[in-house]
Amino acid sequence: LQESMHAYAANVYTSVVEELMKGKQRKFIAVEQEFFRLWWDTVATEKHKQQVHQLLQEGRLEFVIGGQVMHDEAVTLIDDQILQLTEGHGFLYETFGIRPQFSWHIDPFGASSTTPTLFALSGFNAHLISRIDYDLKTDMQKNKKLQFVWRGSPSLSERQEIFTHVMDQYSYCTPSQIPFSNRSGFYWNGFAAFPDPPKDGVYPNMSVPVTDTNIHPYAQTMVANMKERAAWFRTSDVLWPWGCDKQFFNASVQYSNMDLLLDYINKHSDEFGVSVQYATVGDYFQAVYSRNLTWEIRDSQDFLPYSTEPFQAWTGFYTSRSTLKGIARRASSLLYAGESLFTQYVLKHPASSICKCGALKQLQSLRWAVSEVQHHDGITGTESPKVKDMYMNNLMYGMFNVKKLMASIIFDMNNAKKNGEVYSAVYNKDSGMPDVDQYVVVYNPLAWNITTFVTVSVSDMAMSVYDELGRSVPAQVQSPAESSSTYDLYILVEINGLSYRKYHVKALTGEQSAFIGRSVKYKRKDLTGADQQHRQLLPVVNNCYQLLFDQSTNLMHSITERETNQTVQLTQEFLEYHVNGDVTKGPISDNYLFAPNATASPVSKAVGLEVVFGNLMTEIRQYFYSNITAQTYSYAVYTRIYTVPEGYDGRLLCHRIEQEYSVGPLDFNREAVLRTSTNLNTRQLLYTDSNGYQIQKRPFKAYVNNTVARNYYPMVQTAYIEDDATRLMLLAERAHGVSSQGNGQVEVMLHRRLWNNLQWDLNFNLTLNDSSVVRPVIWLILGSKAVTNILYRTSGLVLEHRPVVMFGALPGDKPWLPRKLQQNSVHSSPVTLPPNLHLQTLSIPGWRYSSNHSEQVHNIHMGKQKQGDADFSRVMLRIRHLYEAGEDPVLSKPVMVNLKSLLKGLGSVMAVEERSLTGTWDVNALKRWKWKTAQHPSKGFFSITEATENCTVTVHPKEIRTFFVYFQSQ
Repeated sequence: LQESMHAYAANVYTSVVEELMKGKQRKFIAVEQEFFRLWWDTVATEKHKQQVHQLLQEGRLEFVIGGQVMHDEAVTLIDDQILQLTEGHGFLYETFGIRPQFSWHIDPFGASSTTPTLFALSGFNAHLISRIDYDLKTDMQKNKKLQFVWRGSPSLSERQEIFTHVMDQYSYCTPSQIPFSNRSGFYWNGFAAFPDPPKDGVYPNMSVPVTDTNIHPYAQTMVANMKERAAWFRTSDVLWPWGCDKQFFNASVQYSNMDLLLDYINKHSDEFGVSVQYATVGDYFQAVYSRNLTWEIRDSQDFLPYSTEPFQAWTGFYTSRSTLKGIARRASSLLYAGESLFTQYVLKHPASSICKCGALKQLQSLRWAVSEVQHHDGITGTESPKVKDMYMNNLMYGMFNVKKLMASIIFDMNNAKKNGEVYSAVYNKDSGMPDVDQYVVVYNPLAWNITTFVTVSVSDMAMSVYDELGRSVPAQVQSPAESSSTYDLYILVEINGLSYRKYHVKALTGEQSAFIGRSVKYKRKDLTGADQQHRQLLPVVNNCYQLLFDQSTNLMHSITERETNQTVQLTQEFLEYHVNGDVTKGPISDNYLFAPNATASPVSKAVGLEVVFGNLMTEIRQYFYSNITAQTYSYAVYTRIYTVPEGYDGRLLCHRIEQEYSVGPLDFNREAVLRTSTNLNTRQLLYTDSNGYQIQKRPFKAYVNNTVARNYYPMVQTAYIEDDATRLMLLAERAHGVSSQGNGQVEVMLHRRLWNNLQWDLNFNLTLNDSSVVRPVIWLILGSKAVTNILYRTSGLVLEHRPVVMFGALPGDKPWLPRKLQQNSVHSSPVTLPPNLHLQTLSIPGWRYSSNHSEQVHNIHMGKQKQGDADFSRVMLRIRHLYEAGEDPVLSKPVMVNLKSLLKGLGSVMAVEERSLTGTWDVNALKRWKWKTAQHPSKGFFSITEATENCTVTVHPKEIRTFFVYFQSQ
């Protein structure tokens, strides 16, 4: 497939550029930079490159969006959306000095309200979407409401509003049916046959060429469609998209036929009542903007979920390929850690032994992999197994590079012996340890001090852990749930922001050794004949919660939040939706769609229970069996609660009920959910996050058909239910579908395995035969709204950015002595932010462009833009305010930050420039179009309201502020 896509993309760009040069009237828009860059770097000739520069200057080739990919909007995290936009924009600005100003988000399956905010922050003048609910689109079309000014963020409101155009029912393609031909309609280049195109240039299904005899019926068909569309919009300008999936690979036949048609219509414009011209998206929006109409305002409500027909709810992809979704997020989090560690290293160790250009290439390999998987057929799980493997391989390769880089940076900073064995592993259970006497290096990538546990596998029960100064560190060792050859060692780590600490792990016994978790196994209980009369409850307690388990069923019974003494009845069970795979028998579920036959059915009739009691952590292991005698379990839940010793800040740890699930392999056409049922009177109202940026309210809606599937929503990081007093929050480390199918309930779809016989799905191998076992993690937080509000934003980020764990063997005879640098990094944090601000980005982008626009354009014009190495002097800093206005009495306040003093731990700040979100605009020069609304009766431009005075900025609720920072060279 990669070959086929590369061959196709190469043909598109080569033939389109050559054809554009043949007619001054011809135009074309291009979106995804990943494909364009591959062509530019590996296929384009010098002549092609000169022609691209010329076409861009003439406005006949226009880059829209300009990210690496057209990202999915439902299951992606805001960090990764920003990353892939920044990657594409940086390339375009460095290479051509251009900055995209319009969007073309035509293909993601539903539209999030985070996207318009990001595009506004990136300097866009207008936003364009297409896939929204079919019944909503019909209604908006009828009432000419497909265009509006969208305020995607309630807190940023009009400051980051953006004019939005929703495509009509024909979406982004021209009609493929014409009355006099049964081929491809207005697509004369036929069907894309790659990687082996036909030698004679005759592709399958090419439409009948335009001739004197058929030009009139061609024109009539085209004009009739234009007029039908015109009736749905307020201005007489009609956007008629000419193209579709996999078109323009044979651009000469496209343009030659299009030229004839456009000329003919314009010669007979009196008769037809229309005139036509080639245009870019920018041309269209400029025409609508100049009409000076007053537009309606839309609030922050999004367009999710998305349905195309009564039984086609596109809510299955929220969970499809859960493993890929999980790896994509681990990769993103590792990249975040690698970027800040590398930035610190370059600033503090200018004369380092690590090659900076090579290091940047290692980071770039992961930037590219994380960017590309954000594609709307990537992280969504809607690709074929072959393509999924390509994404996985690119992610694993990038992660390997960045782990290697981080390990070598730490070793260089410690001047460790170069021949000492070094390897690293990201925080997970499989991070094996080679030796009984070695050290563990733990890096905290957040700009907050954190107290948490890291887990490492060890070969012995009798272990001791020491810090850099030889002091004993609290730890607990126990047998893991799923392996018999090793033990899990939980180490309590306390690490300052952007710092690392080194722990010495030794096999020895004595009073310093780690606590040992004691396992108690309970009898497996038959749920069918459970004795509800003589219920015995087993308590598991820490300082924040008491969990009770019902010993007649081995299921959870209730949770008490100890501070307020609020008790919530709470049970959890696994269920499966049975779905149909035969198109002759009714609606099907596939990679995209979720179409349950009926309500979900419970999967297990018996539950086993084991509790590992420990001084620092207690783990409750529940195993779900199909019946009382079954040999193997198909589902498991491992619930952990933590007890933090005196002297440690354990607030976040104590309030976290950590759950890890083991789900699969599933039977065919089963969709697995974990349903949590409580006695909270939630009125079936659910809240879910939008890309980890803001919260959307999701009231349950009854539909004539498919009500279960149409009430599923994406949960990227957060979901919660609440009554008047109490809130139950769920925090996730990967995306899932989530729903509230009953009062007091929240269910999370964890896994899907499907097969169907829809021809399209069979052709592209989209049957989702995913036989894997998935192990997602969800943290539960229970408490009052006020308390959960304070905890969940930081907790969600602590889950997203768990510390990175690296290992190394110690030279046997010499005890490791703390060095001066290490002393510093133990006691002081290079960058610390208050709890309502998040360090969104600290990186060295490496772009070679000048941040002075006229200088950059001049350099490109003179051919100077590509000389020299990457720029290591420019640091990109982003700071995000985590709270909405009015959400919390304290944390919602604006925060004043002096960047010089904030960053003094990294070096001496010489200059700060505030930039647009992706870095390509100086905010003071950015003038976005302001569209007329009832609230603002005049058109105009947005301009920056608040300058950076003496390196001091005030960050308001929900703002994401982007800066280039230059430090004094050492």
